Amino acid sequence: MTQSTSTTTGSSTTTSTALSQASPSALQTSQGNTTIADGVVQKIAGLAAREVSGVHALGGGAARAFGALRERIPGATQTAGQGVAVEVGEKQTAVDLDVVTEYGAPIAEIARSVRRNVINAVEGMTGLQVTEVNIAVNDIHLPTDDQGPQEPARVQ
Repeated sequence: MTQSTSTTTGSSTTTSTALSQASPSALQTSQGNTTIADGVVQKIAGLAAREVSGVHALGGGAARAFGALRERIPGATQTAGQGVAVEVGEKQTAVDLDVVTEYGAPIAEIARSVRRNVINAVEGMTGLQVTEVNIAVNDIHLPTDDQGPQEPARVQ
């Protein structure tokens, strides 16, 4: 995504790239470079997406089932990066989310809010520029999904 521009002034030609014209990154300074691991961006994006009203969970069916099993193990915690895939470069990052929304919630508005929240959180905490946030809504959570089959009491 590097574009060259050239200007001719008299007999001299100046060539510069759009990349060198971009403002310097807060992660790359004259005093050293800071690198951000993929897992860090993944967790930030996952937590930011879950903060949005109307988002029930992140991840596909298999990932959520595995997460439910993990929650039953004493001392285990839910993975903050579940349902989140990221690509992290030196100055930029891209985020892909698998989202489960609540039934009745407007999906387009939820996606807009999730995108805005993820961008603000990732850019604010890491200094990376978020180039895109792709959202795949792969399920809708129904209120009846929380009501499991009622087992009769064993003791009366």
